[in-house]
Amino acid sequence: MASHPSRRLSAHVSDQEVTRHPSNTAGTERHDPRALAALDPHGLLVLSHTLFTCAEQSEIVRLAMGHVSALGPYHAEAGYLVTGDGLSRVPGHDAGAPKADDARMKELGEADGSVCLPERSWTWAFGLREAGGLLGYLLVSSHSGPDEQGHFLLSTLVGLTSTALSLTVTRAAQHDNAGELSRLRTERDTALRQLDTMRSELHLQKTVHETLARAAARGGGEDAITQALYELTGLSALIEDRFGNLRSWAGPDRPDPYPVRSSTFQEEMLRQVAREAGPVRVKDRLIALARPRGDVLGVLAIEDPEATADEHTMFALDHAQRSLAQELMHIRELTEVELRLRRQLIDDLLEGTDETSAYARAEAIGHDLQRTHYVVVVHWPSNPANSSFIRAVEQATATSATRPLITRRGDRMVLLTEARPDDDAVYAVLAHELGTPDGAIGVSTRCDSPDGVPRCYQEALRALEVRQNSRQRSGTTFFDDLGLYRILGPGNDLRELEDFVREWLGQLIDYDAGHDTELVETLSRYFDCGGNYDDAAAALTVHRSTLRYRLQRIREISDRDLADVDTRLNLQVATRVWKIVLGGRR
Repeated sequence: MASHPSRRLSAHVSDQEVTRHPSNTAGTERHDPRALAALDPHGLLVLSHTLFTCAEQSEIVRLAMGHVSALGPYHAEAGYLVTGDGLSRVPGHDAGAPKADDARMKELGEADGSVCLPERSWTWAFGLREAGGLLGYLLVSSHSGPDEQGHFLLSTLVGLTSTALSLTVTRAAQHDNAGELSRLRTERDTALRQLDTMRSELHLQKTVHETLARAAARGGGEDAITQALYELTGLSALIEDRFGNLRSWAGPDRPDPYPVRSSTFQEEMLRQVAREAGPVRVKDRLIALARPRGDVLGVLAIEDPEATADEHTMFALDHAQRSLAQELMHIRELTEVELRLRRQLIDDLLEGTDETSAYARAEAIGHDLQRTHYVVVVHWPSNPANSSFIRAVEQATATSATRPLITRRGDRMVLLTEARPDDDAVYAVLAHELGTPDGAIGVSTRCDSPDGVPRCYQEALRALEVRQNSRQRSGTTFFDDLGLYRILGPGNDLRELEDFVREWLGQLIDYDAGHDTELVETLSRYFDCGGNYDDAAAALTVHRSTLRYRLQRIREISDRDLADVDTRLNLQVATRVWKIVLGGRR
């Protein structure tokens, strides 16, 4: 029975002396083939050189299979390599060899073992291994089992083949490792460059944040933002309102005077910039809009005629725009709160409110109620009391050191101001701003305390009504100048006034109502014109003879002597009360 090939065989060392031939100094040693054959009669040394220099595992297995027969009466039936899918047969040189049972090879479970083949009395699967495990098999057959020398030779071939396969694995791993190392080095260098870029960008961004934060810490404001942007970019920075008016400039070459753009150009520019997500170049400027809630509150720009702006510049401009948007939004909110508080204060003062509370609330919004004030009522029939009208009134009355308190009552604007309007100065400014002279202003007497505001409001209303019912309906009327008309208004007993009118004008009022005439209006105009026939006829747009006829009918119907001084006075006062207090009611 053949001995088991897996047991260790002692190495056979020949007693023959091995003669070594010294090599020459030129490195051109030539070996005697006969001497080499004597030293390596089975060709294993020569084979080992070939195996160790071979890079393909399948070729190594084929070379080993091809050398099996040189070791004795042995035949290489098959060779196998371990792959990801299991054992894979390596085609041999002998195409006519019987096929081994691949399924039986898989049953070996990575161990060496006997394999049954037809017409072979001995077949053995030699495992090709390395330290990491099985690399493949070399399947060898013979008609009889090998002797001790045969075991040694076959084991040596298997060992050489295993070593050669292991070398290819090591070389592949080293190659992969070298490639991986190269790749890692490339990735590391790329990452370091990216890190340097990010570090530089973060430093620039930190500089932008810190500079703008310092500007905010110093109180912020538009001038602080433009100065910070100029320091960050080296380019002149500016802020305009949405209409193109300059609000702040930092840097050299400030235009003087500042150019005025047409409203059409300005609106088109705003639409162009608003369509983009970030700063937009418009001619020599990079422009960003401050619009925190969609409404354009301001325009931030930098002068860049040489187009030198880089990413850092764009980043600084974008963040400065955000700071400006917050600043302008804060200003708008404070303004809206202040306007609301001021409007609430004057509304309460007009209705009557506690003095202590009024003083405290006025002080909170920066208004000194301890000073003398006047109530002013403004009415422009052709202009509704909207925001543009309010703005025009504010601008027209903004001549005093303190802003007036202002509110809206119906289609009229009511102001509480320290400055008494100078004659028709406010009226002239408003007529110019609103584009029409068809307006009137009533001004009260002086008010020395909050509790006098309601009275002064009624005085301003009375002055306005007298103006609007007089011959010259446009202009300014002061309550101080009303004279007799000061008693003909709100505050008097309405019943007594109605009785007075009925006493002096009742017959004329009834006649007008029954005959659709205008005798009371004719009498009122006649008195307004000082008894002048020509002026009264012109005011009534009637002929002089028609006026004489009406006056005669007035004498007849009322049975009053218009030449009598007391009668004329009472009739004139009655017509005034009828028009101003009673509103011309019949």
